[in-house]
Amino acid sequence: TGSILTLGKGSFYARSKKQGINTISSTESELVGLTEGLGNVIWCRNWLIAQRYTSQPATVYQDNQSTIKMVENGETTSNRTRHIATRYFFAHDRVKSGEIQLKYKPTEDMIADLLTKPLQGKAFRKLRDLLLNCKCT
Repeated sequence: TGSILTLGKGSFYARSKKQGINTISSTESELVGLTEGLGNVIWCRNWLIAQRYTSQPATVYQDNQSTIKMVENGETTSNRTRHIATRYFFAHDRVKSGEIQLKYKPTEDMIADLLTKPLQGKAFRKLRDLLLNCKCT
């Protein structure tokens, strides 16, 4: 699982970690990654609010549309995901309360993939530049 936090452009937090549980679908795997990263997102948003910044819902990008639908609709999408209710309800509650909003971002634009996939060439350079907020040569 990879997660990156940004404020504006460029990252200030990046993390790559092996998931602590086995998953049986890509949707479940993405949900595990989402919930593992949400703690840092929520903490950062709450810290900014405590510093008297006005804060909109934190935008969390996800490249799995099934995961987004499952979290936003408040129900599992198949029998293969019924057993992950605890993780799923945590994310759903945060969307419902307005703390976060989930947005789709295509896989080729997911900066966190730089931390979890062996990328080469153009794809590597593109995500590296986005991560560092510079045009590296």
